[in-house]
Amino acid sequence: MNKRQRARYVAWLKKGILAECVLVLALAAVVAGRQSGLGDRETAGNKVLSIENDYIKWVDFTVSYDALCKAYEWDVKTHGTEHEICWVELLAYTAAKTGGKFDSSALKTMDKAAKKLSEGEATLEELTADMKYYEYYREAYDAAIGGLVGEYRREAEGSGGSGESAGNVQYETVYGLKGYFPIARGFDYTHYDDFGAGRSYGYKRKHLGHDMMGLVGTPIIAVESGVVTALGWNQYGGWRIGISSFDGKRYYYYAHLRQNYPYAEGLEEGSVVTAGDVIGYMGHTGYSAKENVNNIDVVHLHWGLQLIFDESQKEGNNEIWIDLYALTRFLAKHTQPAVKVEGTKEWVRTTDIVDPAVEEYEAGAPGEVRTPAKEDSMEGE
Repeated sequence: MNKRQRARYVAWLKKGILAECVLVLALAAVVAGRQSGLGDRETAGNKVLSIENDYIKWVDFTVSYDALCKAYEWDVKTHGTEHEICWVELLAYTAAKTGGKFDSSALKTMDKAAKKLSEGEATLEELTADMKYYEYYREAYDAAIGGLVGEYRREAEGSGGSGESAGNVQYETVYGLKGYFPIARGFDYTHYDDFGAGRSYGYKRKHLGHDMMGLVGTPIIAVESGVVTALGWNQYGGWRIGISSFDGKRYYYYAHLRQNYPYAEGLEEGSVVTAGDVIGYMGHTGYSAKENVNNIDVVHLHWGLQLIFDESQKEGNNEIWIDLYALTRFLAKHTQPAVKVEGTKEWVRTTDIVDPAVEEYEAGAPGEVRTPAKEDSMEGE
């Protein structure tokens, strides 16, 4: 080997050693990342959670329609018994056990655990004692669906029914689903799972809400009680409404409302709404910097649900929006009829409820859940 060949060989060897060092460093970074809070997004199974700085950074809500139904049935069935089951905790246990999967095998796992819990054969603390990710799932699922089930007072059918009287209206105390389907009962709609689909207005991005196609003027219903924290024009969502839950964990977004008459009469920022109230009307406004423009091709409601675990997640790149297809199907169990107010464009609910969450909020300190109007944000569009 002459000098020139030797020099080439040494140069080649150095490059090989350098490349190997880079590879080792890259692998070390990957391992370190998986051991950090961000790694929880993978090690929790099925990329469900990411924990960093003591709050959840990401939620991939994979709970199926069947799982929601089954967990809810166990919750209602055991309510008032010695061994009550909370549907959020049952779902969290199942997710921690299966790595966030909710297939047929997971449903059997859920039933088996629920049976033990309901019969007093085991406690939740015992079942989850060795589950590293149970608390993560419990917090995430409580943020997503924690306000939808509980005790409330409902207007009784007919007169003279049992319950407390409020004027001529009789109310009965019930326990169950107090969250409502986002479209009034009896109005036609179509939908499919379009979460994550591409969008191009403004720039290329993913669709972070759920679209429900229907007719102009279809009454839109408040899914959960809360405070109106955004109202007005957004160039992406058109006429839209943002409602924050009283605990500040959920931000409901209703977009593309009707041209000229988008909102229920009297609705404004700061208004307190009760689940089941008519809040607006379906349309196809949006995709324009100019107000009151119909630039959306298909009439539909875009509704989204943002989860908030920290103030930094309210706006910007840290926002968490979840897939609502399964939850929308589940909410169809609880629809609100609406009737047109004669001589107006208004529709109003036909059956009233009294939500303790509203009473507690109004008796407390209003203003605590108020958030910025998000006038220029995409809000899950």
